[in-house]
Amino acid sequence: MSKKIFRSILAVAAAVLLANLVIILGCLYRYFGDVQANQLKDELRLAAYAVEANGLAYLEKLTGHDSRYTWMPEYRLTWIAADGTVLFDTNESAKDMVNHGDRLEVQEALSAGESSSVRYSDTWARRTLYYARALDDGTVLRISIRQATAPALALAMLWPILLIGIFAALLSSVLASRMAKRIVQPLNALNLDHPLENDAYEELYPLLRRIQQQRGQINAQVQELRTRADEFEQIIGSMNEGLIVLDQKGTIICINPAAQRLFGTDRSCVRKDFLTVDRSHEMSQAILTALENGRSETRTERNGRKIQFDISRIESDSTVIGTVLLAFDVTEQAFAERARREFTANVSHELKTPLQSIMGSAELLENGLVRPEDVPQFTGTIRKESARLVALVDDIIHLSQLDEGIAPERAAVDLLETAEDAASVLRNYAWERGIHISVTGDHVQVDGVRGFLHEMIYNLCENAIKYNVDEGSVEIAVSIGKQGPEVTVKDTGIGIPPEYQSRVFERFFRVDKSRSKASGGTGLGLSIAKHIAQYHNAKIMLQSEMGVGTAVTVTFAAGH
Repeated sequence: MSKKIFRSILAVAAAVLLANLVIILGCLYRYFGDVQANQLKDELRLAAYAVEANGLAYLEKLTGHDSRYTWMPEYRLTWIAADGTVLFDTNESAKDMVNHGDRLEVQEALSAGESSSVRYSDTWARRTLYYARALDDGTVLRISIRQATAPALALAMLWPILLIGIFAALLSSVLASRMAKRIVQPLNALNLDHPLENDAYEELYPLLRRIQQQRGQINAQVQELRTRADEFEQIIGSMNEGLIVLDQKGTIICINPAAQRLFGTDRSCVRKDFLTVDRSHEMSQAILTALENGRSETRTERNGRKIQFDISRIESDSTVIGTVLLAFDVTEQAFAERARREFTANVSHELKTPLQSIMGSAELLENGLVRPEDVPQFTGTIRKESARLVALVDDIIHLSQLDEGIAPERAAVDLLETAEDAASVLRNYAWERGIHISVTGDHVQVDGVRGFLHEMIYNLCENAIKYNVDEGSVEIAVSIGKQGPEVTVKDTGIGIPPEYQSRVFERFFRVDKSRSKASGGTGLGLSIAKHIAQYHNAKIMLQSEMGVGTAVTVTFAAGH
């Protein structure tokens, strides 16, 4: 701005100087031209009186050697007859000069008594001023003088003009620079944080008031943006899902803590290319697909977890500005899907086996292919398999109810009494194999469903008998542990291999399938026990050693 002010002031000064020079030269030229013209008239009048009085003798004296009468060289006198013949000239011989009858000033002088004219030379630098006067004898006396034109006068004064121009330019530069600084200094000193507190030009106050208003609006908008940014950070920071926002070039704009943990990075990756975080071909291809089609998804495994990425294109005014990646942990969902598929297959298999036995026996009886003495055996098979089928269906229904949280109201349940009831029901089954059942411990109460807790202890105890050795033992102990009430069922059975210990609570899972079928189990007992424990917010733990036995402990939360 100061440069513009400086140039403007300098240009004005130069224009003023040039205008003054032109005006002064024009005025001086006109003034001295008028003075010279008046002098020329006076000289002509005097010369006319002398010629009328003395005639040619006076004119000849003007060109003689008498210094008293020597004519000034800048003036020229010409005496012209009425017919235009030159009678005398102070500069040239009259007989060598052409007829002057066609001269404008001569013609006007003969008709009007006096006349003047101006004629320019072939160059622009000179002009000649003529005055003519008619004498009493009919002749015309003319006087002339050569004058310099205004351009010639300016050219003659070129060096003084240049010197004055240079001096004026330097002076104007200094003054313009100082003035520009003085004008701009208050503007540079403006405090835009507090516009109305400035001691500035009065003309600036409307602008400063507008700046103050706009500053207030900007501060309000900035505060609102900060509030929204904080809200956004809090929202994405509390998300369990990973969130990453990329621009159209694949640069990371935003990444929340869940995504940082998932990709093993931190906030330093912001403003860097996404390839610095993940270089997998599947992810890059999914991002490209989202940019082209609007959306894509892919599943990968990270840190032993199944992660699904939903990628969506971000648009603004029909222009693609980036992509957003949402990462979901679908491990439980994938496990549930796998468990559902396995459960469906196992249910189909488990239902198919007794049904085939029933159908086979019934078909033989229907076709009369069974001897009368074998009929009781086939009907017994039908009854046995039907009972197994009913038990299986009951267990499946029971598991479904537990999954859906369907259960009677809770009440205070004595674990020791419940354990004794379950043991008394199974004593005959244990006695057949010579297995001794013992129940020890304290009367510990928990808040729960008595029927469910009875079934849980019953299933654990039945499993301990089923996989025990002949003449073995089963111990049921109820106590108060460090974490809360505990029920432990310990046997002296065959034990569970280490590789199967984490799966024994899965539905229909059997370590020894042949032994399970021989004992008539459904394969759902331990799974039901686990679900009942979870329903009561209890933890179920298993410890087993091959050839030594297995111990299953259910621990309830303190104060439960």
